[in-house]
Amino acid sequence: MRHNLRNTLAPTPTLALALALACGIGATPAAAQEAGDIQVKVLATAVMPDGKITDVALLGPLPATTQTAANDNIVPTVAIEYFFSSNISLETICCFTQHDVDIVAGPLTGAEAVSNARVIPATFTLKYHVNPGGVSPYVGAGPTYFLWINDAPGADTIPLGVTRQSLSNELGFALQAGVDVPVGENMLVSLDAKRYFVNTTARWFAGNTKVIETTHKLDPWVLSAGVGFRF
Repeated sequence: MRHNLRNTLAPTPTLALALALACGIGATPAAAQEAGDIQVKVLATAVMPDGKITDVALLGPLPATTQTAANDNIVPTVAIEYFFSSNISLETICCFTQHDVDIVAGPLTGAEAVSNARVIPATFTLKYHVNPGGVSPYVGAGPTYFLWINDAPGADTIPLGVTRQSLSNELGFALQAGVDVPVGENMLVSLDAKRYFVNTTARWFAGNTKVIETTHKLDPWVLSAGVGFRF
């Protein structure tokens, strides 16, 4: 399963600004977070999934050498974080991202298999912050649930007799690392990286008959940069 934005992931203005601020104003003083504080981040996020077929239950009209990849996407995201102490917090993110899936190996290379698949990656990570109140690296981990809210068969599968397509909602796991750089008492610049570990099963139907079923490794890298505000 694959998207076309893989070719557009040059550094964004937001990322460049975040890097400049992280290098130039890391010494800005700020009060450390306290229990009960809430932090909200507004981020530009690059979502870079894999989409490779890892298991085949039914290939139907597709050649045995078929392989797929998912395209990348850049989306706005919001992260909301609650602090249990100055070092420990729980974060969730709010966004959805859209991807196409293309065939990248086999006789049908270049064909679109899935069109405009939209997913909500419901994610909670428990985070540990080093040096709260200053330049503060952090690590985190937690569960994720990929909820597909829209997907359609790619235009190139319709001549094969496909009339509808679905991707399975799946539970997975996310690892996280990043750094928060204070730029004032209640404002910060944030750089964040997550690696997700989650699969999905794709099914294509001709009427009510399942004609193709494959399992795909999504495992996206999710890289974000932006600003945060503490309340």
